[in-house]
Amino acid sequence: MCGIAGIYSLGGRQLPRPGIVEAMCQKIVHRGPDDQGTFTNARAQIGMRRLSIIDLAGGHQPIHNEDRSVQVVFNGEIYNFRELRKELEGLGHTFYTHTDTECIVHAYEQFGTDCFARFRGMFGIAILDLRRDRLVLGRDRLGKKPLYYTTTRDGILAFASELKCLFEVPGFEARVSNTATQDYFALGYVPEPATIYENVFKLPPAHCMVVTGGRTTLERYWTPAFEPKWDLDEATLTERLIAELEDAVRVRLVSDVPFGAFLSGGIDSSVVAVLMARNLPTPVKTFTIGFREAAFNELPDARAVAQHIGSEHHELIVEADAVTLLRDLVWYFDEPFGDSSSLPTYLVSKLAAGHVKMVLSGDGGDELFAGYERYRKYERLEALRRRSLGLAGPALRLAGALVPGERGFRLGRVGQRLAQPFPDRYLSGVALNTRDDLSMLLRPEVGDMDPFGRVRHHFTRTDIGSDMERILSGDMATYLTDDIMVKVDRMTMATSIESRAPLLDHQLIDFAARIPYAYKLRDGTGKYLLKQVARQLLPPAVMQKRKQGFAIPVARWLRHDLREMLLDTLSDRQFKERGVFNEQGVRRCVDAHLAGTRDCSEQLWLLLTYEMWARRFLSPNG
Repeated sequence: MCGIAGIYSLGGRQLPRPGIVEAMCQKIVHRGPDDQGTFTNARAQIGMRRLSIIDLAGGHQPIHNEDRSVQVVFNGEIYNFRELRKELEGLGHTFYTHTDTECIVHAYEQFGTDCFARFRGMFGIAILDLRRDRLVLGRDRLGKKPLYYTTTRDGILAFASELKCLFEVPGFEARVSNTATQDYFALGYVPEPATIYENVFKLPPAHCMVVTGGRTTLERYWTPAFEPKWDLDEATLTERLIAELEDAVRVRLVSDVPFGAFLSGGIDSSVVAVLMARNLPTPVKTFTIGFREAAFNELPDARAVAQHIGSEHHELIVEADAVTLLRDLVWYFDEPFGDSSSLPTYLVSKLAAGHVKMVLSGDGGDELFAGYERYRKYERLEALRRRSLGLAGPALRLAGALVPGERGFRLGRVGQRLAQPFPDRYLSGVALNTRDDLSMLLRPEVGDMDPFGRVRHHFTRTDIGSDMERILSGDMATYLTDDIMVKVDRMTMATSIESRAPLLDHQLIDFAARIPYAYKLRDGTGKYLLKQVARQLLPPAVMQKRKQGFAIPVARWLRHDLREMLLDTLSDRQFKERGVFNEQGVRRCVDAHLAGTRDCSEQLWLLLTYEMWARRFLSPNG
């Protein structure tokens, strides 16, 4: 795993000075502590930091073609590089390394930008084509690997694996976007292609960008197809799914360094760990974290799976004082990020980093196979809407106004959701804040816009036959990409290890998307078909546990262990002078949560993480 960075002159002028890319790369040493490499000419500078996983001795980047007219820097892994190499050698290409990176060079020579559709893996790629005087950027299908870009007023296009690198580019302006700030407080993340800064963008997943002179074009090279559905019986589908899962795991076991697996004890990570153990001659190293609070502790479940597969198992108990790590973690996220499970993800990554350099994870199973509780809740909401002929909404809004406390608040929220069209009816149930919440927390100039305006289009694909599968597709394009993938990438890279996600293999996704929805969510059971697979692989006790994941007890911690930290942060002069927050609304939110009359933990966590980010990146003295 690595980090890449570079600059390219859009107007044909020489770059302002040498050494810019070296400074950019120094910002991301954590992504690649093993090596640094650069290529520079009058028009471009590209560079990378390397975490050596494959071809430890010969993988120094940039990698070039035979006449050095194509230079490549690359962050990620191409799992089918051996097959690609054989094909490309048959077409006359000559290789000088054993890396997957060199396959990118020759595949680009042979196929142009169509090469990205041939890669099976995760990647952020920059290709400098000297003969055509162009720069090509590419990002993997699910956005597992990040890639940011911006243009300056002086005509420089800059790109990097992390936003912080861009601060080294002459002329870069870090202006905070009010729209992105609202998006963060609505969703917990800033959805692509936007970032927290104006005129700075994420290259969208499954896209490549071609930059020639002053002209820039974006091309999409993959879209998961949900239709037509497989016309197969359950037994055949289960057999096919096992084969696809095992293949996705097997191709990710190519490594020249020690590796292991994150193990939460849930279905997804357990299936991955079992299939990993079936394909390795030595015991798997597994890693998990737990809490003293029983409702959040998955250690016993993870131990049961570890014993079942005979793994070398490692555990860590997380205490509330670990939240003080947030002051450091905001450095790795670069922009506000509100998913509190980033903290245990960092800690389990740090635990694993003491033993291995690469891990497999179970990320993606919920979006692919309808595992989240919110899908079941939405089905119940739709059933209520249909049965009541539209009358339930007004009745529940009235009840919300009459019933005191948290129960009345929830009834009113359900009534509000029923009054909205699709997909807002779904999005308002998964968003962390509604429009009313945003107006309570944020000043009008920040939080008085459409909270779903940047993500709604992902949930309205006309080529998908049902709203429920439009939701799965939309969650894959938003929550999975901009929350889950960001969290896993930044927290593993913060500890200099690589994470691979077999359940997000694009060939597996292409198969699973076409599984009829009845095999995903059936009679209130999510991940139905995946659980049929799991029953063949796992002990019965594992199948009976409820879903938890690496969640933390935020609500209780904020009322007790972290109460003083919360109050100090939100009453500080810097917070009040930020120009973003509605102080009276924030105070009401704090008081209600501490009094126990309403659970405002999500809002308070968003406020806490935003302020810590702002102090690190916006305040002169941090």
